[in-house]
Amino acid sequence: MKNLAILVGAPLFLWGVLLYPGWLLWGDEVFLHSGVALGLCLVPAVVTYVMIQRFTATPDARLLATLGGSGIRMGVSLGVGLLLHTKMAEAFPAVFLYWLLVFYLVILALEVGLLVRQPPVGPDSAST
Repeated sequence: MKNLAILVGAPLFLWGVLLYPGWLLWGDEVFLHSGVALGLCLVPAVVTYVMIQRFTATPDARLLATLGGSGIRMGVSLGVGLLLHTKMAEAFPAVFLYWLLVFYLVILALEVGLLVRQPPVGPDSAST
């Protein structure tokens, strides 16, 4: 539960830190661009993180699920972001893609770091 709080809290903190400089550069639209980008990256990350925690029993399964989850998350986050940018270019200009890239990379690194530093789970971990 602590790791899930870190996974959600750290990107929200980053968003809060970057919001004021972004507002100075791009005006009031920064709230829409950064908020949608954060949501597109954070929601799939939380879903895949919880699924990996609940359904993997061995370190090998965790690694495989992490790689698979990263691919799914990349397709959802970046795919929907690109779709928004191409179909609604007036509302989601190129600056939206920059926000999306920053949040995606930070959340990906954070999630992988949290998953890698966890102790192994399963029957063999009780004897170590």
